[in-house]
Parts: sequence; C-alpha cells; structure tokens
Amino acid sequence: MSLLADLDIQALDLAWAGVLYWLALGFSALLLQRWQGVLVRLVFPLGALGALFIAAVGIAGLLSPAASMVLPIGLPDLPFHLRLDALSAFFLVLLGGASFGVTVYAMGYFRNMKAGPLALLGLWYHLFLAGMATVMLADDAYAFMVAWEVMALSSYFLVTTDHDVPEIRRAGFLYLLIAHVGAVSLLLTFGILQGGHGAYTFEYMRQAELTPYWASVAYLLALFGFGAKAGLVPMHVWLPEAHPAAPSPVSALMSGVMLKTAIYGLLRVTFDLLNIQIGWWGSLALALGLLTALYGVIFAAVQSDMKRLLAWSSIENIGILVAAFGLTLIFYTDGKGALAALTMTAMLYHALNHAFFKGLLFLGTGSVLHSTGERRMGKLGGLIRFMPWTAWLTLIGVLGIAGLPPLNGFVSEWLLLQAFLLTPGLNQPYLNMVIPVAAASVALAAALAAYVMVKFFGVIFLGKPRDPVLEQAHEASWPERLGMLWLAAGCLLLGLLPVQVIAWIAPVVQRLTGQALANDGNWLLLAPLAAERASYAPLIFLGVVVAVLLMTFIWIRRAYHGRVRRADPWDCGYPEQDARMQDSAEGFGQPIRHIFVSFMRVERETPDPFDRHPQYRGDSRDKIWLFLYQPISRLVGWLSEQTGRLQHGRIQWYLTYSFLTLVFLLVFVSH
Repeated sequence: MSLLADLDIQALDLAWAGVLYWLALGFSALLLQRWQGVLVRLVFPLGALGALFIAAVGIAGLLSPAASMVLPIGLPDLPFHLRLDALSAFFLVLLGGASFGVTVYAMGYFRNMKAGPLALLGLWYHLFLAGMATVMLADDAYAFMVAWEVMALSSYFLVTTDHDVPEIRRAGFLYLLIAHVGAVSLLLTFGILQGGHGAYTFEYMRQAELTPYWASVAYLLALFGFGAKAGLVPMHVWLPEAHPAAPSPVSALMSGVMLKTAIYGLLRVTFDLLNIQIGWWGSLALALGLLTALYGVIFAAVQSDMKRLLAWSSIENIGILVAAFGLTLIFYTDGKGALAALTMTAMLYHALNHAFFKGLLFLGTGSVLHSTGERRMGKLGGLIRFMPWTAWLTLIGVLGIAGLPPLNGFVSEWLLLQAFLLTPGLNQPYLNMVIPVAAASVALAAALAAYVMVKFFGVIFLGKPRDPVLEQAHEASWPERLGMLWLAAGCLLLGLLPVQVIAWIAPVVQRLTGQALANDGNWLLLAPLAAERASYAPLIFLGVVVAVLLMTFIWIRRAYHGRVRRADPWDCGYPEQDARMQDSAEGFGQPIRHIFVSFMRVERETPDPFDRHPQYRGDSRDKIWLFLYQPISRLVGWLSEQTGRLQHGRIQWYLTYSFLTLVFLLVFVSH
C-alpha cells in the first residue's frame, strides 16, 4: 500500500488496468487464431495471471478508502464513471480468486479444440471476465448497463459454443431472452433512481430523496431484474438449460461468479443507492429466497444429468443468499444492527464459498465429461479407481457444499442459522412467527443439499463402473488438476480460517449496515455474538478429528497385527453381483420425487419385464415452465404465425398496407 502511495497510484487505476488487460487478451486471441498451441499455452495462462492481479487489487481496495475516476470514453457528455469501494473490492476478490482456478483449468480443458473456434472462445471468455469486473466498478447507470450487456452477450456466445446442437441454441436463446427482460427492468430502476432529472451517476442517485412509494417501485424492479440474472424463482428457467449447455469452465464461471454480480447489484441498489429501506422488502426477499432454495434443491435431488444437478443446486444456493439478504433487511430496518451485521457477514461469506465449491464441482464434472464423454449419471460409476485426482478434489467440493465441518460451506450456513436462532423479539409480530419457520426451511434445504451431494459423488465415483467403457477413463491433465487444486485449497482455507476471513469482510459489512461483527481477538474461536451463546473453532475441530483417526488406526494396527487377512466382502448370498445392483441416480431421487411430486410433472419410460437389457428413464419437468412460460411461448408463436400471413410476396398488398398506415396516421394526428 505504501508503494502505491509513493507512486501516486490508486487501486482503482490498477483495477481498470486489469480490465483493459483482459480486453487486450481477448482481441489478441483473434490475431493468434492460426496457432492453437499459442492460444492454449499463452492466452489462457496470461488470463489467469490477470485474475490473480484483479484479486490482489480487490484486497488492496478493501484496505483503502473509496476512490472514483472519470474515463474519457462513452458518448458525448456521458463519460464512464468508475468507483472502487469496499463492496466492489470484495466482489473483485471473489471474481479474481475463482476465475484464476477456472482459467488455469481451461488451459487443459480446451487443449484439443480447433484453433478457429478456440480463438473466438478466447475472445468471448476474456470479454466475459472484463464485463463482470466493469459491472463491479461502474459508478453510473450508463457504464453499468454497457458492462452488463457485454457480460450477457459474451456469456451467450460462450453458452452456444457448440451451436451446431439445436438444444444448445435453444438454451442460449432462452438465456439471452430472460437476460434482456431483466436488463429492461434494471433500466427502469435507474430511471426511477435518477428521478427524471437527467443525472445518471450513482453519486447523484445516492443524494436523491425518493418517496417510500417510488423507492419501493425501484426496489421491486431491481429485485426482478437482478433476480432474473441470479436465477430466482420464477425467473430461474434459463439456468438449468444454459449451465449444462456451456463448456464446463464457462459453467463454473457463470455459476460461481456471474450469478454473484446479481447479488452485488442488489446490494448496491438497496443499501447504497436507495435513500431508505423498508421492512417489508426484507420479508419479500426472505420468502422468495426460501422458495428458491427449496425449489432448487428438490429438483437437484431428482436429476440424472450431473451438470443439470449442479445447475439446480446453484438455484438453491442463490435462494440461500437472497434469504440472507432479506433477513439482513429485516434486522436492519428493525434496528437490530448486530444481527444485521451477522446476516450480512453470512451472506457475503456464502457468496465467496459458493464461488469456490461450485466452481470446483463444475470443473470436476468437466473432467469426467472429457474423460468419458458421458453426462448421465446412470452411465457412470466407479471412477475413483481411474480418476483418483478428480475424485478426491471433487470430494472436497462435495463436503463444502454439503455444509460439513471443517469445510467452508459449514461456516456460512452455521452463521446464517445462528442469526435465525438468536433472533430476539421483532417489532412486527408476524415476523416473530415467520422467522422460526424460515429457520426450519433453511435447515431442510441444507439437509437436502447434503442428500443431493451423497447421490452426486456416490453414483459417479463409487461402486462399480456401470459401463465397461469407463475402464478406459483417463485422469485429468495437469492444468486441470492445478485449477481444481486451487479451488479446493480455497474451500479448505475458507473453512479453517473463518475469523480471519470475517475480519477481512468487516469493511464491507460496516459500509452497508453501519456495524461489523465484533471479535474478542481470539483468532481460533469464532463467536457470532457472544462466546457463551455459540462458538466454533475449526482448527481445534480438525485437530480432534485427525487425532481420533490416527489413534483408531494405531489401535487397529496393534490389536490385529499379524492376524489380518484379505478376502472378498460378504455378498449377501449373491456371488454374481454387478453394477446393475447398485443404487442408481433414479433410485436416489425416487423418495424425493414421491414426496414432492406436486412440484413437478413426472414422466417415466418403463421397459418390458422380459427385456434382457432394460433401460429405465424418468424425467421430472418443472411445472413453472409448463404452466407459465410454455403458454407464453405458444402465444408468441401464434402471433408470429399470424403476422407472417401478412407477407404474401405481392407488391399490391405491401402498397395497400402502406396506404392504410398513412391514412391511420393522418386520422390520429388530426385528432
């Protein structure tokens, strides 16, 4: 920091330099499109270094006061305004930290891709990173929306990388359509915030005095617009289609980072740009978040496609983040500053955790897909024998997302549950009845998430291979392993050092809620409010677990030394067991499908009982898509068909249409 001060360089200058660096890398990929080896071995490694640089700049921004700058680009009298404060710095760290591992992984994942498509992918990939960074730095509506569109369009082209497949084209179109519907809502939000006075900078919006009515309209529009990007129910339908369609590194970036730009925008508008916050806003966000979390985890439990399962799991985690956001608003407007700081800390911590463990899981599925060419879990199994690196690193992500200590997912979910359980009496009586139900819903979602991850890891990596072809599966390449190692290390460190991470998050929490989580200086013990109420020491917990395992191992070695023999396990009287006798992905999801059948439309294909090689298939369709979006799609198709009938290819009909239009306009103007 002192060196930057001596050179008169601000962290914001470096952040913008990082964005320009990514843009230059993206366009340089087009110049190198004839050299596939150079693209893989030069452009992506340099992109990974840019991610590390952005993360370092974000850490510097957390330690520095807010800084602003005006760029000489944009439209006449509409230059870009940038600002780096604690909130944007935190999300830059999230972006840089997660995208470093993903980009290192991409070096190995795209190593066999043809040079031409790889050059285009390198362009869109680095434009995507630059767009997300600029969204976090933008300090006016114009720069924000330009960056938002760059992010949306580049990610659309990344999703449709394999555009020869009709299903992928449809998934990309659906994603782009909902992204632009959300963007229109954000434009209206900024229109209300600037109050019709023509001022488009965030600094002006911070000073504007909106009435509660117009502030509520702006909040609802922001919740809809950012909710569409985040995958909040019922705007979630694009996410289970786009994530499986995209290449795995892109899926990791979209789920781990891009969804968080929506959370960033929601925090920016609600706690920074709006001059007031109202309690019912939090209640609405809490209800939508819990609905999204439960809806997402239920559908994740019944999936048989591993990438679609992770996509639904992302919806569940976004629901938890929005529920934490809503609870923060409830506490903040009720004057419970300490609890608002606690829930905000849990929310930001979980956003960071999700970037690492979900990125790791998507990369693990990418290695499985690369090695086997198979996404359906019913065709997989036993891969831990042939892909041990991938299996063990994926297991770290599985334990993290399942919320098991001492991994990172446990810390954020434990903090959020503490906020629910330590809630005192609130001024609104109905909230005192709702909060316990909400706590139970969060606990249910967490338990079902653990159930989903048992299914995910067990079906893919454990047991016997369900297809003989799997015995030729190969391990991930070294760049892929290094990318997964980075994210796995993040999951471990975020789980083992929560006190240090919370101290690092404190400037963001202080900036948004006016109060940070207190700490008594004990770097081993995490106490959300008071040690006598609840505390957690992850390093001590890990030490106890390791000591118990070592003592058990030593006791077994001593007690049975010389008397141990190896034999096949008891086979329950069936000596010819094979992979068909293992639990399948369909079998794991069957109980959830029976319990929550009202949420979905179940379609099954059952084989003939005398079929020597039977194949079972079950599909659980989203009723929101069937009852809400499908009728809209049919209506738009019908209107398009009717409009198409106007075109007969005859000049006299076109002249008639023009004449009738002129007559209508003359009549309309005369009145």
